[in-house]
Amino acid sequence: MPEMHYRLRWPDDSESLCYSPSLVIKDFFVPGTAYPLPDFLRRVREATHIASERVRAKYGFACSAAAGQLQAIEDQADRFSGRPDARVEVLSFVE
Repeated sequence: MPEMHYRLRWPDDSESLCYSPSLVIKDFFVPGTAYPLPDFLRRVREATHIASERVRAKYGFACSAAAGQLQAIEDQADRFSGRPDARVEVLSFVE
């Protein structure tokens, strides 16, 4: 199963390199696009769920690394939840 990484820029200009066990993340984001925080979280949750389910279909168990990555993203996003203008930019995909 092809895995990939993707780079994010948070509202405070910090960056994160994130993991996906599937290329499905490319179906949900466009590099160079900044998404409002709620939209970003909805997309990343759905993409991560699909990716984890693809791992389950192939190996018989969900991807714990994907779950951990999603938790890290949600923890980071919590820092900006009080900012209605918060946007997360998807900088690039790294395959």
